[in-house]
Amino acid sequence: MILSGGAGSRLRPLTNDIPKGLVKVANKPLLQWVIEWLKVNGVTDLVIGVAYLKEKITRYFGNGSRFGASIRYSVHSVEGGTGEGFRLAVSRYVNDDCFFALNGDQITDLNLMAMYRLHARGDAMATLAVVHPRLPFGLVLTDREGYCTGFQEKPLMENIYSSSGVYVFQRSILAHLPVKGDVEKTTFPRLAKKRKLKAYIHKGSFTTVNSLRELEEADREMQGVARKRRR
Repeated sequence: MILSGGAGSRLRPLTNDIPKGLVKVANKPLLQWVIEWLKVNGVTDLVIGVAYLKEKITRYFGNGSRFGASIRYSVHSVEGGTGEGFRLAVSRYVNDDCFFALNGDQITDLNLMAMYRLHARGDAMATLAVVHPRLPFGLVLTDREGYCTGFQEKPLMENIYSSSGVYVFQRSILAHLPVKGDVEKTTFPRLAKKRKLKAYIHKGSFTTVNSLRELEEADREMQGVARKRRR
């Protein structure tokens, strides 16, 4: 299950006329990167939650056959957030007890089967993949006397984690999804208090696209990946 319904306001003016999922990263729509990664991981039965400029998403990807996948669509509102998006898609299309869910704005090499195996050990209702966040700016190191001793360019914050937006859900999570609102602010805190939420630590590559700066960085990174594949 992929959510691709947000208005992508931080990517404007690019998203004035196209949905975020069709914004190109290294000459390929962001959502296409996600679908191809899912296929590599053996996941081809897809439900895409759409809202903002939804017709352009459905027109481009169709039934998914062009991408080696089977795609159905679940329409939700932009204002409803991830809670509404996931809730409607689950109630309409998901019959499996366990499934992958994601926000659909990340490019990663995360191994979904390894993540699922962690989730399957125990009784968690959801597992989220977490990564070490990278600071968006460099650090200047100083000593006690105020002299500069070195520099760190956009270092990883190794002692904390942030959510990657990639999840494993049990279908029973449906009862905990809000009518409106984001799961990150509603569902996940409640599950954490009940010890029903697990974290899978991903140490590989991860790039999210939520702003023009992040888009520029993702484009540069994936152009490099494409060049290496051609060699």
